[in-house]
Amino acid sequence: MVAKNTRPTVADIRAMKARGQKISVLYVTTLEEASAADAAGIDMLSIEGRFFSPEMRMAAGKCFVQVGLPFGAWGSFQGRPLTTAEDYLRAAFHFTQLGGDCFYCAASYDIQKVLCDNHIPIVAHVGLIPSYITWTGFRAVGKTAEEALRVWHHVKQLEAIGCFGAELEVVPDRVGELISRNTSMIMLGMGAGPGADAQYLFAEDVLGHTDGHKPRHAKTYRNFAAEFERLQQERIAAFGEFIADVRSGSYPAQEHVVPIVDDEFEGFRVGLGLRNS
Repeated sequence: MVAKNTRPTVADIRAMKARGQKISVLYVTTLEEASAADAAGIDMLSIEGRFFSPEMRMAAGKCFVQVGLPFGAWGSFQGRPLTTAEDYLRAAFHFTQLGGDCFYCAASYDIQKVLCDNHIPIVAHVGLIPSYITWTGFRAVGKTAEEALRVWHHVKQLEAIGCFGAELEVVPDRVGELISRNTSMIMLGMGAGPGADAQYLFAEDVLGHTDGHKPRHAKTYRNFAAEFERLQQERIAAFGEFIADVRSGSYPAQEHVVPIVDDEFEGFRVGLGLRNS
């Protein structure tokens, strides 16, 4: 378990919303990313359960951590998919013990309510929801009055069952602002405009090494893709030099071996019954 520290609580995050302080949220997958986020002062990290461990919690330092509970066939916990409220509760209690501060859950209202009723801070998902993408396709959600109202009613239902927050993904900026101002939940904006309570990006987008589609709302601050490619070429070159040294006999050299004094080596030979040549 991580030692007690001064990382934010749910009450602190709510207080940030109340005073209009924008919240920075970063999705990370590695210890290095979590540690860098802590050093930089990121407010909140989103970490999937499959990546969350005591070491990851320690690396996250003072960051408030949202642990992602995998949805159905999208993932598993302890070798089985999460399908029932009991499954989700078991996973949430496990990750709470590891230091999770809140939990992402895109399951049904009844499952989310069970988690909320057990005083587990839940972050749901509205707008473009990847696990329900067959209903909308990969597109902005809420560009018509009717669809924006559906997003609004979804938010109000989540609020009613006790959710702490919701990821608000790819909705028009004015819709995102109006919803964020009129709910007690923390709205984590992903392509939802500057009016959301928080701005949520993936570390891979921020660092410029996105694998596959880069969303419109992503902003790149560094070009790690070029650096990773340079490092890969350096790996290949180093491995090639190692092969050449092995084949030529130049590796291992004298500085890479353990010596034995002549008398001891001769004693070894005698013990084997070998004569001096």
